[in-house]
Amino acid sequence: MKKILSFFAVCMFLLSYAQIDNVADGESITFRIHYGILNAGTANLTAKKTTYMGAPHLYVKGTGQTTGAVKAFFKVEDLYESFINTETGLPSFYVRNVREGSYRQHFETVFNHNDHTLILTDKKTPANGSKVLKSVKGVQDMLSCFYYLRSKSTNELKVGTVINMNVWIDDEMFPFQLKVTGTEDLKTKFGTINCLKIIPSVKSGRVFKEKEGVTMWVTNDANHIPMLLKAELAVGSLKASIDDLKNVKYPLKYIK
Repeated sequence: MKKILSFFAVCMFLLSYAQIDNVADGESITFRIHYGILNAGTANLTAKKTTYMGAPHLYVKGTGQTTGAVKAFFKVEDLYESFINTETGLPSFYVRNVREGSYRQHFETVFNHNDHTLILTDKKTPANGSKVLKSVKGVQDMLSCFYYLRSKSTNELKVGTVINMNVWIDDEMFPFQLKVTGTEDLKTKFGTINCLKIIPSVKSGRVFKEKEGVTMWVTNDANHIPMLLKAELAVGSLKASIDDLKNVKYPLKYIK
């Protein structure tokens, strides 16, 4: 189950160097998560402008939790934090502190992009201390990858675009590829809005039915806000839909 939630976070908190200038100070995005017919939980992303190590950054906080009947048999309380350099679009410091059923994990990562290394600290087991690991150019974390995707201009993120990135999860690097396959008028609780349809490439097998069993829709405008994500799992299906939006930089244009 934790593998499902980890990939789900990448896709939702998703999606090289790119300046981030399309996210307003105080932006908040909330998603409603369903597992099959069950109302499984909620996830929230907030972004605030700040200064970190003397440079302008975006402090992003992501939370996720199960609710209702699902919480009764599988309790999830996840916290993600990232300080993203707004001039480069790259993460400087990242926290993943998750509680998913009996699974616990708490890692902190400092990124050194100049020499392509990172410092990983296991906060759950302090005796393990910190270690320096080799990284790659343009590495993203589970939150910064989402804002990296959003920072693309409308010309850079259009039908036919293919984006490759390396995402740091826990203590391991994962390669992801995203393809913009088309556009679609999507019905939401706020109204119908034109969206880009994006398919990430994932490994099939234990978690997902197919290599391309995940699809997400982001607004086809300068915001590039994710409105819907669907994943066909090895057992059942998962869906996240937009539930609330606050302080979005550019007004959304709904289709009448």
